Amino acid sequence: MSTLPEVATTPEVLEREFSLLTAVTRLDFLSRRDNVVIDEPNDSTDDDDHWMRIKDVTTTLDVEEALELLTLGEVVARKAHEHRQLGIRAALRGGADWQQIGRALGVSPRAAWERHVSWLDEQARARAAGDPDALDTESLTAARSLAGRRP
Repeated sequence: MSTLPEVATTPEVLEREFSLLTAVTRLDFLSRRDNVVIDEPNDSTDDDDHWMRIKDVTTTLDVEEALELLTLGEVVARKAHEHRQLGIRAALRGGADWQQIGRALGVSPRAAWERHVSWLDEQARARAAGDPDALDTESLTAARSLAGRRP
């Protein structure tokens, strides 16, 4: 009976080691190695047959690389979420209102505000739990002030 190797890297480890750009680049490289991303130009917006070929492709990645690919997907999602919050704060500082921010995120102004405030609440809980990377009290206060009232 063979056993699969343990995942050597976790999202927490790779989050510290890779910037968003580096994680995306490595994710793209492994995806291409796995033959899932076909290196042909695809100008057609209705070419669904192109994606149907994915199910016929076998992997060229070993188990360790496949697990790294999976882990990197999680790291990119986490980092993108953090960058979304930075983008919201930048937009607010630049004078954008919640109508504009909601439109940029593809959600209602209220949903955008609620998601942002929820993230700020998560930051406060993380800081209280001792996470040194979470926003400090002063930054949280400034971010809440910038967010304003619910639209």
